[in-house]
Amino acid sequence: MFSSRMSASLFVVILGLFCCTKESSQSILGRPELMGPSVALVKSIADFHCKLEIYPKNVMILLELYKEGDRGKVLGWYTSLNGEVANFPIVVQPNHEGNLECVAKAQNNSDIEPTVSYTQYLKVLEPVKEAEIVVHSGPEEFFEGKTLELYCKPSAGNHVSYTWLLNGRLVSPSRLPYVVDDHLLIYRTTSEDSGSYMCIATNHFNETDVFSSNSSEVLITVKDLVSIPDISFTVLKEDSHNYSAVVACQTAKGSPPVTFSLYNRTELVANTTVDDRNATFKLPLVLDRPMGWLQCQANNGDRIEYSQWIPLEVVPVGGPVTMHYDYDIGENYAVIDLRFYCKAAKGSFPRYQWFLNKTLLHGRGSFYYVVNQHPGESILLLSVGRSSAGTYHCEVSDSFDNATTISSKRLYMDKEVLNRLPVLVVAVVFGCFTALVVLVSICCCIGVIYRRRQYGEKTPLSFEMEGMRTAYEDELDLSEYNEDTDVLNTASGAEFDQASEASVDEWPQIENEKKTLEDEPVDGP
Repeated sequence: MFSSRMSASLFVVILGLFCCTKESSQSILGRPELMGPSVALVKSIADFHCKLEIYPKNVMILLELYKEGDRGKVLGWYTSLNGEVANFPIVVQPNHEGNLECVAKAQNNSDIEPTVSYTQYLKVLEPVKEAEIVVHSGPEEFFEGKTLELYCKPSAGNHVSYTWLLNGRLVSPSRLPYVVDDHLLIYRTTSEDSGSYMCIATNHFNETDVFSSNSSEVLITVKDLVSIPDISFTVLKEDSHNYSAVVACQTAKGSPPVTFSLYNRTELVANTTVDDRNATFKLPLVLDRPMGWLQCQANNGDRIEYSQWIPLEVVPVGGPVTMHYDYDIGENYAVIDLRFYCKAAKGSFPRYQWFLNKTLLHGRGSFYYVVNQHPGESILLLSVGRSSAGTYHCEVSDSFDNATTISSKRLYMDKEVLNRLPVLVVAVVFGCFTALVVLVSICCCIGVIYRRRQYGEKTPLSFEMEGMRTAYEDELDLSEYNEDTDVLNTASGAEFDQASEASVDEWPQIENEKKTLEDEPVDGP
């Protein structure tokens, strides 16, 4: 009886578990699958589909389309009874871009938990329209050194790429300090940055559908600042007694118009505005008299630049006129090139003229070249040869008045003369050799005379004998010594000291050697 009851209880438990399992399987929702386009044009209709594989039978399922993170706004909904695929046609708006998801939930049954699909990203493309350039840095005309900042602003469009053109040519990003998308920035502009700028805005729907918009051109003018002006003047002869100084002011760079002002010390002499980078002023002039100091100022609107000060004084040409030369030596020490230099003693505006015999040498010829680079000197370059032989001289006059002309001395020159050894060089070499011989002879004579005076008429052998005599004759009568003997003894003191240290046993031998020396004849020097 007990076992029958246990079997009945087990059957009831198994039956309850089976019923619960069946009921549970009929109340579970699977994960829905969302399908649709990945990119769509704004205001176009895009169809999205949501499919549910696992769902309870005979239960109404609600499928809804949302943008991830925004469950407050339903983009589309669909009711499915037996697993129909939901279709969500939507009119695409820019705010639809992002991750979309499909939510499945049972209607009128809160016991069944809703499920959510995996997200799908939708890119919404708005075609670009009406691009234009905005000059954010300020005026479209400005001076160099300032910053140019441009923006390309289309009236509509997203996912846009930008291209910048200057005068119809592509602006390379490496050329500029900063080019990012719609932003173009140039620091420390120069006049090379002037021109017509245009931007092209482009976006792509696919490989074939491309939308673009070109902006209108914007003319940017970067003006050059004026550089430090140069000042100079020339002399104009009005008549025989009146002269004028024509002062020239010019600047190497600077966008016109440029205003030039001429000052004599602190006094404004004149000013003028020109559409060029140079101007001239005319002042009265008196020769050979200081007339002040001149300075030129240039301004084209941003800053003023100042020239150096120059004296307004003109000294007429005066003599003498000197001419000298140097040369280059080639193979075999032969002169191949010659340079003549001509210079006047004074003159502010000298004009030089070179002559070969009576022919004027001007500019460049087959064998010569005239160089007047320095106002105080003229150079004549010659190639030595048969055609360059002749008599040369130069003449100097005022560039503004040829009434006074001063000539240099004439100098004949040809190849043989140049390569001949000069008489002066020969004389100097011969004179130096003669002086050296005379000097050596005088030195020898002085040496002989000095030697005789120091030693008298005795030879070195006589000195040796006298020294030995002093050393070995210990008992000589002092009355036989004279002044010369004292000198000799003084001179032979070292030998005397050495002999006095000899032993007494050696004296007989020393006496014999002394007599032998006295008997030998002695020749004088």
